[in-house]
Amino acid sequence: MARRKESDRVQQNNDDSDSNPNDELEEEPNFDDPEEYEDDISEQDLMGDLIRQRPKETDGVESIVVIDGVPQVGPERIEKLQNVLRKLFQKFGKITNEYYPLNADGSTKGHVFIEYSNANEALEVLKGTNGYKFDKNHTFTVNLLTDFEKYNDILDKWENPVPQPFKEQGCLQYYLLEQDACDQFSVVYEQGDKVAVYLNTQPEPSLLEERPRWTETLVRWSPLGTYFATFHAKGIALWGGEKFQQIVRFSHPGVQFIDFSPCEKYLVSFSPLADSRATDEPQAIIIWDVLSGVKRRAFNADKSQALPIFKWAHDDKYFARMGLDMLSVYETPSFGLLDKKSIKVQGIRDFAWSPTDNTIAYWVGEEKDTPARVTLLELPSRNEVRVKNLFSVADCKMYWQKSGDYLCVKVDRYAKLRKDKSDIKYSGIYYNLEVFHMREKQIPVDSVEIKETIQAFAWEPVGTKFAVIHGEPPSTSVSFYEVKTGQTPTMVKKYERKPCNQLYWAPSGQFIVLAGLRAMSGTLEFVDTHDFTVMNTGEHFMATDVEWDPTGRYVATAVSWWGHKVDNAYWLWSFQGRILKRVALDKFCQLQWRPRPPSLLPAQQIKDIKKSLKKYSAQFEVKDRLKMSKASKELVEKRRKLMQEYEDLRKQKQDEYTEQRRQRIELRNNVDTDETEGRGGELEEETVEFFIKEETTFIDE
Repeated sequence: MARRKESDRVQQNNDDSDSNPNDELEEEPNFDDPEEYEDDISEQDLMGDLIRQRPKETDGVESIVVIDGVPQVGPERIEKLQNVLRKLFQKFGKITNEYYPLNADGSTKGHVFIEYSNANEALEVLKGTNGYKFDKNHTFTVNLLTDFEKYNDILDKWENPVPQPFKEQGCLQYYLLEQDACDQFSVVYEQGDKVAVYLNTQPEPSLLEERPRWTETLVRWSPLGTYFATFHAKGIALWGGEKFQQIVRFSHPGVQFIDFSPCEKYLVSFSPLADSRATDEPQAIIIWDVLSGVKRRAFNADKSQALPIFKWAHDDKYFARMGLDMLSVYETPSFGLLDKKSIKVQGIRDFAWSPTDNTIAYWVGEEKDTPARVTLLELPSRNEVRVKNLFSVADCKMYWQKSGDYLCVKVDRYAKLRKDKSDIKYSGIYYNLEVFHMREKQIPVDSVEIKETIQAFAWEPVGTKFAVIHGEPPSTSVSFYEVKTGQTPTMVKKYERKPCNQLYWAPSGQFIVLAGLRAMSGTLEFVDTHDFTVMNTGEHFMATDVEWDPTGRYVATAVSWWGHKVDNAYWLWSFQGRILKRVALDKFCQLQWRPRPPSLLPAQQIKDIKKSLKKYSAQFEVKDRLKMSKASKELVEKRRKLMQEYEDLRKQKQDEYTEQRRQRIELRNNVDTDETEGRGGELEEETVEFFIKEETTFIDE
C-alpha cells in the first residue's frame, strides 16, 4: 500500500477538526459478502491442517472389540459366562474393561464389548477368534468397534473398480529351454556394487546380464528359479524374464532377510529395525503374495527366535511358528490359525516340516520326571502318528531326507547333569542317531550310537545313504551308512583322519564333496559313493563356500570377501574334482546357482535313463568334441585377429618413425643417432672405478 503525502495528511487533520462532533461515531465497515456471491473455497482448502486434527467419534475406541454370538444366559449364570470368556480372551492381551448388555429381565443380549490396553491386542483378538466355535450352538463373530463407522461409509451406488492394465512379463521359465541344459549363476563382487548373471557354457561362461548397484547387500534366487530377488533400503525387488526386467516390488524399510514359500506363491520379509511393540499394524514380519504384490498379513517378531521364524509346508498350504509352549499353524489363503487356535505343546524346543507331506516333527525337552520326546503330527487332523520318548537328552536336531522317506534325529545325550542357579551343565556327552522309517507301517525307529562328537550330518538327496563327520580335529572321521527297509542302518564305509568339517552331496546323489572350509584351509575330496572311490583331491585355500549346480555336473568353491579380505575368487570344478576355471574378482562376495524345478519325468523313467546312460554318452561326447572344436576355432580366430591388429599397429609406428628421421637429426645437432645407436664400434667406452670399502680377514693357521 503506497504512503500518502504529508500534505494530504495535514489536509485530512484540518478536515477532521472542522467536522461535526456528532460524526465522531462512524459506522463500522461491512465485511459481508454480496448477495449473489458464491464461495467456491472449501473448508478443507482453508483449514486443512485443523480439520485433520479434529477429533473423531472413534478416537479412543480402536482397542475395543465387539463379540457377537455369545450365549444368552440368565442373571444366575452371567458370572460363570464372564469367567469363561475372560479366560479365553485374556490370552491376547490385558483386558481393561468389559461390558455385557442386558435385557429388561437381566439376561444377556448375546454380544459383549471388551476393551484392551492397545489397538494391536484388539487386532490379534480379531484374527484369532473371529469364527471361533464356542460350543455346538454358538460361533463367535468378532469386529472392531471402529469397523461400524467404516461400514456406514459404504457408497449407496456401486462403482466398478478400474481394471489394471496387463503388463507382459515374458517367459519367466525361459532358462529351462536351454538346449544343453547349461545352468545360470549369479555373482556379487566389488563389495556388492556389481552383480552379474552368467550362463555356464564351456569352455568360458557367457555373460547374460551385468548391472552396477543392482542390490545394496546380497541377492537370492527363488526356490524354483523363477525370480531373482535384490535387497534395498526400502524393500525387496523381484526380477525375471530374459532381460531380467522388474516383476514386482515389496515395500518393507530395513528388510534384511527374506524367505520364499516352496511353491513361490508367497514371500516372507523380515525387518529387525521395525518396532515389534508398536501399537499400530505390525511391521517386523510381512507375508506377501508374489503374483499380485499384495501384503497378506503382518506379524510381530520375537528377537530371540532363530531365522526363519516361519517354516512352510511343502505345498504352501500351511506355515507355522513356534511360541512359548505352543505351536501356531496358519493356513493359506486365509492366513488365519488352523482351527482358530494354536497347538499347546509344553516345553517345545524345535520343529520341522516333512519335505513331501503335511507332517510336522517336533521335539520337547525333559521336564522333571517327564522324558524328552519326538512327535510326528499330521495336519490338518492333528493326529499324532508317532511318538518316541528319549532319556538323558541335552539337545536334539532333526534332519529330513529330501524325498521324505526318512527322518533322522541327532540326540545329544549326557551321562551326568549338574544344575546351577542359572545354568545347566552336562558331562559325558555321547550321541545317538534315531532314524524314523516314514513309509513303513507304524513308523519303526532304529538307533545308531556314535561315541565321538558329531561335527556334521547330511542325507543323500536321492538315495538311502547318509554321511556323518565325527571326532575332534585333526582326527575327524567320515562314516557312511545305508538305510534299508526293515533293517537297522549299517555302516558301509569309514574314512579315517579326514581334514573336513562340511558335507556337500550332489543334488542327484551318489557324489559327495568332503570339504574342510575356513580354518581347515579349503581342502576338498571328491568321492563316488557307488563304490566309494576317491575320484580326486584338491584345495582352494581359505575357501568359505561350496555350491553344487542343480544338475550335479559342476561344483563351485569360493573365497568370499565377507569371510576373508584377500584372495577373493571363485573356482569351477567338474563333479569328478577336475579344476575347470579360476576366476578372481575384486572384493568378490557371493556366488549362487539358479535353481531348477523338479523333473516332470516319473522316478522309474529317470532310473531307466541312468541305467542306459552309456547309450547316450556317445552322443554327448561327439557333441562335446564339436563344441570344443568350435570353441578352439573361435579361440584361434580371436588370437589371429589380435596378432593382425598388433602387426598393423607396429607397421604404423615404424612408418611414423621413418617420417620423423630428418626432424630428429636437426634436433640432435645434425648427428644421425639412428645409425650410431646401431653400430657400437663408433662409440667410446669409458670405465670408471670407485673405492667402496676395504675388509681385512685373519685366517688362523
